[in-house]
Amino acid sequence: MGEGEFEREYRKRRRPPGAYLLLLGVVLLNALFQAGRPYGEGGYRWGPPVMIVLIIATLVRVLLEQYRAYTRVTSAGITARRPLRTRTWAWSEVYDIRVEPLPRGSGRQGPQWFTYLYDFDGRRFLLPHLDDWQLPDPYAEVSELCLTADPERSLSWGRRPDVEERIRRGALRRRARLWGGYGAVAMMVVMFVVSLALVFADRADHPFLLIVCVPVVSGVALSAVLQWYWTVRPRN
Repeated sequence: MGEGEFEREYRKRRRPPGAYLLLLGVVLLNALFQAGRPYGEGGYRWGPPVMIVLIIATLVRVLLEQYRAYTRVTSAGITARRPLRTRTWAWSEVYDIRVEPLPRGSGRQGPQWFTYLYDFDGRRFLLPHLDDWQLPDPYAEVSELCLTADPERSLSWGRRPDVEERIRRGALRRRARLWGGYGAVAMMVVMFVVSLALVFADRADHPFLLIVCVPVVSGVALSAVLQWYWTVRPRN
């Protein structure tokens, strides 16, 4: 590496908990067992195969995330390699790099601080493995990277009001989608109870409509309303 060049690569150091992989294995075995059982008339034959496909896809993603994904920072720019996609930015395309906390209510089973790259269009991109699980102090690491990898820039990178406004709107959209997801989960629980009540009452039951369609539509509607309320209404 020549003088003035810089390169640093970040990969997953902390492996998934053994209990997590064990649970996936138990669920997979149960799905295989259920797939081999005979079904009575009207049984849902598609259930176990779909479950098996989803579990295998999850396992494949975990393996790809473990051994393929990385973030590489050089004097030329930043490369973020995800399980299925790779993106590269030159330093001239980077508006800012920020370490941000996980939204409240997301649980404490994983990293609590993530590092995101923002471009000049206000779009946000996750930089894999620059988090508090893989690094003791992500903010200090990012500060050093910004100062070392591109000496012509510093942490006092100029703020542009138009880009900041786009970043703010993007954050509000993500917040609305998050609460829309919460609403969909709550509605799914309600519809599950309704479906059970219909079964016990010996009335017509439509589980796919009640447990899938209604929560999805409710979540999308709630997300759209919140996004309008937080972005459009305050300007009127």
